[in-house]
Amino acid sequence: MKFFIDNILLIAIVLISGGALLWPALTQRGKRGTPQDITMLINRGKTTILDVRDAKEYAEGHLADAKNIPLAELDTRIGELDKFKSRSLIVVCKSGARASSAAAKLAKAGFADVINLDGGIAAWQKAGLPLAK
Repeated sequence: MKFFIDNILLIAIVLISGGALLWPALTQRGKRGTPQDITMLINRGKTTILDVRDAKEYAEGHLADAKNIPLAELDTRIGELDKFKSRSLIVVCKSGARASSAAAKLAKAGFADVINLDGGIAAWQKAGLPLAK
C-alpha cells in the first residue's frame, strides 16, 4: 500500500497514457474490413463503394466503380446514396479516419450495412491490390 501512496503520480500517468492509447480503438464504431475481406465482398456483388476523399485524391487512384462524395459534402449529397440502402456500403478514405466519420453519418441516415476499409487506400495499396484511375 505504501508503494501506491508514494508513487500515485506515476501510477496516474501510466493509467492516463494507457487510456489515451486505447481511446481510438474503443471509439471506432461500425464494421471494419481488411482489404481481403472487402475484396471478397466486392466479388460477391451487391456492394457499393463510397470514397470520401476529396476529388484530387480520388483522381490519383481509387477502387474500381467507387462513387466519390467528399466527407465535407456528404451531409448535402447523402440522398444520392438512398437507392443503395439495401446493399452493403463500403466506405473508403486514405487511412480510415474519414471513413469512420462517414460511416457514423450513414448509420444515422438509415444505412444498415456500412463497412469501413480498415487502413484505407494505404492498406489497399500495401496489400498489392489494384486501383483505377
